[in-house]
Amino acid sequence: MNTVQRVYDLIGQRQMSLHRLSQLSGINYSTLKTTERRNGQLSVDTIERICRAIGIPLSEFFKGDDP
Repeated sequence: MNTVQRVYDLIGQRQMSLHRLSQLSGINYSTLKTTERRNGQLSVDTIERICRAIGIPLSEFFKGDDP
C-alpha cells in the first residue's frame, strides 16, 4: 500500500489540505512532502497521528488494502 497516496485520498474525501493535516496532526509539513517526493512510506506512528487528526481508527486507514 502506498501510504502517502492513502493520506491524500483520505484528506481529499474530507476536503482538507496537507497543510491543515500537518497542523492537526503535529507532523511537519516538510516531513509529509519529503516522504512523498522520495516515494517513501509513512511509519506506523505517523499514520496513527494522521488517523487521530482526521478522526478515524487505524483499521480504517488500511481498509481495502490488498492482503
